[in-house]
Amino acid sequence: MNHVICTLFEGHYHYGVAALANSLYANGYRGSIYAGYRGEIPRWATEVVSGHQSSWPGSTTFKVAEELLIHFLPIDTDYHLTNYKPYFMFHLMNSYITQAKGIAYFDPDIVIKCNWSFFELWINSGVALVHEVANDPMPATHPIRLAWLEVLDKMNRKSLNKLDHYFNAGFCGVKRNDIEFLETWYKVIDTAIKYFEFNPSVFNKKSDRLYLFEANDQDAMNIAAMCTTTKISEVGPDGMDFTNGGWIMSHATGSTKPWKSNFIVNALKGITPSIASRNYWKHVNSPIAVFTPMHTQAKLLSIKISSFIGRFYSR
Repeated sequence: MNHVICTLFEGHYHYGVAALANSLYANGYRGSIYAGYRGEIPRWATEVVSGHQSSWPGSTTFKVAEELLIHFLPIDTDYHLTNYKPYFMFHLMNSYITQAKGIAYFDPDIVIKCNWSFFELWINSGVALVHEVANDPMPATHPIRLAWLEVLDKMNRKSLNKLDHYFNAGFCGVKRNDIEFLETWYKVIDTAIKYFEFNPSVFNKKSDRLYLFEANDQDAMNIAAMCTTTKISEVGPDGMDFTNGGWIMSHATGSTKPWKSNFIVNALKGITPSIASRNYWKHVNSPIAVFTPMHTQAKLLSIKISSFIGRFYSR
């Protein structure tokens, strides 16, 4: 088994899972997507097949297209799903997909733009991570990074890697030989819960950068990157279309997601459609049909109109 893909979602984020799967298929990925979820399986998952279920208890398998399956895995945890990522990835690799060469996690508001073969090359080069925009750069002597040494001290770990950048936790790719990174990441969260008032059931409860886990799982991942014994392979913020020139993937960060955005209203407020929103609406109807063709065309038209309005109202 080659590299596999996983994601976590609940509620309306299933619209993102569909576009992620479509973008992966369009760019050559063939295999299985393991989608951990809370709530209900999305209504578009109609082609449920027998004989392909994952060994995960209660799993349901949806055939997207030839050679592409989504295994829906019910998640029983009180953790906010963003804080559950390293546990989920490690558990999958260690107990359920033990033959896979590696695993890539994508947030359900990401679509990919390049051929899947690049991700395999990237993951085989080291733990695949992308630079964030906020908090980046973060030199090895940054006061927050030095404060994180207190966390490592509680873990009886040392900082082994001189890192100058801060990573976004929306994507992480790990080959099997580098699974230690995932174990380290979830142990950082365990340590934060025990010693640093980290509440795993909420996302970004504290808004004080002096708090060592102001960005929850993302800070935990960056701390893990400091002390991991595995090699890291970094890509700049263009890797998620946070800056211009990106060709790898688009990440629709922010509270209002592309499937919920009113682009024309936003344009009148001076907010033009993001690159991620544009790329999302390119991947909503094939092979998974999330919306009707008429609805999709209307959204694509509104993006064009919004971009024109933005010439006059942009901030």
